[in-house]
Amino acid sequence: MADTTTEEGIGQLFIYHSPIGTQPDRYNWLRNSARELAIGILHRCPNSRERSLAITKLQEAIMWANASIAINE
Repeated sequence: MADTTTEEGIGQLFIYHSPIGTQPDRYNWLRNSARELAIGILHRCPNSRERSLAITKLQEAIMWANASIAINE
């Protein structure tokens, strides 16, 4: 975990993290799973602000999941 109490830890948050090992496969799995869920939400929920927010929050969840892999490995 990046230590946000040090300059080195902060620096770890704001650099490019090249994918290593199995990371690309896991990123793809996360994206594909989220896409399937987003399509399910699109087809099963009425067109509304709440549906849009659900899809946006799903995007955010995948972003944070990807960041957890990139930053902490």
